[in-house]
Amino acid sequence: MHHLQDGLFKLPNNKIHIWFVNFDISEKKRNILSSLLSEDELIKASKFHFKKDRNQSIITRGALRLLSSYYLNKKAKNIGFAYGEYGKPEYNFNTKLKFNVSHSNNMAVLGFILNSAIGVDIEKIKDDFDVLDIAGNFFSELEIKALKKVPKEKQAAYFYRCWTRKESFIKGKAKGLSFPLDSFSVSIQSDKETELLETKWDEKEKNTWKLFTFSPHQDYIGAVSAQGPVTAIGHFNFNDYDFII
Repeated sequence: MHHLQDGLFKLPNNKIHIWFVNFDISEKKRNILSSLLSEDELIKASKFHFKKDRNQSIITRGALRLLSSYYLNKKAKNIGFAYGEYGKPEYNFNTKLKFNVSHSNNMAVLGFILNSAIGVDIEKIKDDFDVLDIAGNFFSELEIKALKKVPKEKQAAYFYRCWTRKESFIKGKAKGLSFPLDSFSVSIQSDKETELLETKWDEKEKNTWKLFTFSPHQDYIGAVSAQGPVTAIGHFNFNDYDFII
C-alpha cells in the first residue's frame, strides 16, 4: 500500500493524471466510498438489478469524489456535479480541474487535467466478434483501410486500439452519439505513436488534440484525448493508495 506523497495531486498544466480502479475491493472500502456519495447517487446505484453493477456504480463514483477532493482540496461529500447537453459530467462550480470517467467489466479509469477538454475510454478486450463487420459500421475509410492490412489474429487488438481512441475523442468533444464516427480518423498502428489523422469538419483541429493509449492490465486497453498543450501523462493505481477520509 502506497502512502500519499507530497505533491501527488499537484497537477501541472501540461500533464494528464490517469487513475485505474479495480472493482475487486473489500466490503469495508466499498462502504467507505459509498459513504461519500450523495443521496441521488445512492438512489441511482440502488436501481441496478445486479449487485455487481451496483458496486461498480458506487466504487466509480466514490473514487471520483475521493480523488476530486484531493485535487480540489474540498470535502468529498461537498463536491457537486452537473451534466452537459450530451450527458458529460463536470463539476457544478468554477474550477480549472476537468475530469472524465469510463469503466468496462471489472475496471474503471478516471482522467484529470487542468484547463483542457478531456475524454477517457477503457475496454475489456474480446475476440468473439467479426472485427471488420463492426469496424465497417463505425470506423472511417482511413481506419478500415489500415485495419484490413493487419493479420487476422491481430485485428481484435488493433480494433480496440482504434475504438478506445475514437471513444475518448468523442467524449472529449462532449458531442455524444450525435457526432459522426467516420468524420475523423485516428492512427492504429502503434500503442506509442497516437494521433488524430484527420478531422473532416476542420482540417486544423487535429493538431490541437493529444491522444494517448494505456493498458492497466493485459486484458484491457484504454485511451485518453485532451485538447491542449499536453506533453506528459501519469498513471496511478487507486487500489494501491492509502487514502485518508
